[in-house]
Amino acid sequence: MVLLYGPRLLAVARRLLRNEDDSRDAVQDAFLSAFKSLERFQGDARLTTWLHRIVVNAGLMKLRTRRRKPEESIEDLLPRFQEDGHQLDPAVLWNDSARPEAASLEIRLLVRRNIDRLPEGYRTVLLLRDIEGYDTEDAARALGISANAVKVRLHRARQGLRTLLDPSFREGPQ
Repeated sequence: MVLLYGPRLLAVARRLLRNEDDSRDAVQDAFLSAFKSLERFQGDARLTTWLHRIVVNAGLMKLRTRRRKPEESIEDLLPRFQEDGHQLDPAVLWNDSARPEAASLEIRLLVRRNIDRLPEGYRTVLLLRDIEGYDTEDAARALGISANAVKVRLHRARQGLRTLLDPSFREGPQ
């Protein structure tokens, strides 16, 4: 199982933890946990899905046990509004034609770097929902927060990510 699923699970842990040692520890903890509870695996889901959940939970536990620091604000990344409700710097269309298909790896790396710039609480929700494919309820349970908090954080994380990516994708002269 380790040889077969380990690399994929390590990639999941790396996305969550952004630290190689912590990621390896989380995968090891997940395999130990899976081994100890193998008799409870009912086969309702695929084995890979079950292991994926265990790795995500192990990663979230690592995040919780990291030394607590005040959460960074996402406010600087959110759209600003005038008193009449109109956006100060309205979003513009991104220019798809300026990015050839050969640049798709470059685009993925750019997006990943900017996801890393989001405050941890927002980044984690974005990773669980948009990258790992968790639904809102599952993400809320995994994080120990309400479904509404997941929705708000996800919306704000997406807005923040859009702000961070905007300079690279704006249509027309910059």
